[in-house]
Amino acid sequence: MKVHYSIWRKSKITITVIAFAMLILGIEKSWAQEVTTTINLVLSDVLSIDPGSAAIDGTVDFHYENVNDYNSEKTATVPNSLIITFTKPFDLKVKANGEHFENGAHLIPVNVLTVKVNESSKIKGTSNPIVISTQDQTLISSAGRGSKLNLDLDYSIPEARSASTDILGKAAGKYTQMITYTVSAL
Repeated sequence: MKVHYSIWRKSKITITVIAFAMLILGIEKSWAQEVTTTINLVLSDVLSIDPGSAAIDGTVDFHYENVNDYNSEKTATVPNSLIITFTKPFDLKVKANGEHFENGAHLIPVNVLTVKVNESSKIKGTSNPIVISTQDQTLISSAGRGSKLNLDLDYSIPEARSASTDILGKAAGKYTQMITYTVSAL
């Protein structure tokens, strides 16, 4: 009879353990809840020229101080001329705000100046050197998307223009004109 009582006692303990485990698991389930939250990413198109761009209120100087200056090409490379963030493809246009570099009544035509994209630029697209005029001309077309990508520009005056009457023989002094860059989404 001892054996039979022992089996019955073990069965009772096993049943008690199983019942306790079910009770615990059942209580645990009733203490837990699930909820869901929807996350939305609301995007807007952005086309921005960063305030750190060198072209914003920037200045490019060409100095003609001696015979070598008039008999050679002059180039000024400006790193980070424009720093652009864009979410869509775009074009970049450039134009002069007037027909001449001006020094009082003395004038030099703006078409002595050429602007081109320097190879160190991070903005990719189709680009061609632009001889400056008062008409918008596309400096870069079909540029892709990107964030804070730099555009380094080369400003140049070819030797043929420096040595011509466009510049050579003009009155000494500072000749000034503004250049405008326009970014347009495609």
